[in-house]
Amino acid sequence: MIRFENVTKEFSSKNNKTLAVNNVNLEIEKGDIFGIIGFSGAGKSTLVRLINLLEYPSKGDIYFDDVNLTKLKPGKLRKYRQKIGMIFQQFNLLSQRNVLGNIIFPLEIAGVKKADAKKRAIELLELVGLLDKAKSYPAQLSGGQKQRVAIARALATNPDVLLCDEATSALDPITTKSILELLKEINEKLGVTIVVITHEMKVVEQICDKVAVMSNGVIEETGNVKDVFLNPKSETAKKLILPESSSLKDNSKRPVLRIAFEGQSAFEPIISSLTIECNTMVNILGANTENISGKAFGQMLIELPDDNNKTEQIKKYLTDKGIYFEEGGQRNE
Repeated sequence: MIRFENVTKEFSSKNNKTLAVNNVNLEIEKGDIFGIIGFSGAGKSTLVRLINLLEYPSKGDIYFDDVNLTKLKPGKLRKYRQKIGMIFQQFNLLSQRNVLGNIIFPLEIAGVKKADAKKRAIELLELVGLLDKAKSYPAQLSGGQKQRVAIARALATNPDVLLCDEATSALDPITTKSILELLKEINEKLGVTIVVITHEMKVVEQICDKVAVMSNGVIEETGNVKDVFLNPKSETAKKLILPESSSLKDNSKRPVLRIAFEGQSAFEPIISSLTIECNTMVNILGANTENISGKAFGQMLIELPDDNNKTEQIKKYLTDKGIYFEEGGQRNE
């Protein structure tokens, strides 16, 4: 449905040039919920703006349903842009219009009759669960409600694709979860292809079917979410999936061990079994782990006993279980 072929985007200023997107090849299939994830400055937002040509590529071609958008004349391009809705982190609602008016706005631009536009807007308000807020103004809404209005507005012209640029970054975790559930419902009910730009692994876990990992303007790896998370190949993916060891604070005066969970069953009681097998108690100083499709990912910091023999038993137990660990900055496998 959406295809990038050797796409590069370079921004130039008087003093320097910035390569925001570098020779990207990417394919997003119809009906996908496709995540593009990376740290700040990776080029994600530029990439998503290239999809609907809010940014033109410096090199390469962008296809939508096998039509090369970069070759279209302005009039034709406008028609294709109507097939691509977009929502943003800061909502971008019109403050002088009420909720109904905000949703009607793109329909007015498209030349839809007033009665039909109002009917469509009411249908969308019902879909996003805000029918009772039709006459409210943006200033009277919560962040989650504003984003629901923005989603309804983006769907007004019946787009085939919905682009979400860090759409949940300004929201609290509970609201984020509800918005992601709404997007998944829209994908299932309306068949809309959704592209999610994010720096948060939890967003990709919850909603996406496929993911592309991006760094310094380059797509480092792509695949099914489960496959990429269970077997990350790029350093960026590993850092996103497995938190940096520095995120766990070592304040113990006794020796410590960092345990890295990289795909073991999340339901296996590793630490409980360790204490029984090694006949010693360990103190968990901190943990930063995720359950992804029943697999454990992340790190845990444990305090080792003073007894060297017990410490060696613990290390042997972890080695036999195939669990990675490090002590004194050295990682063992």
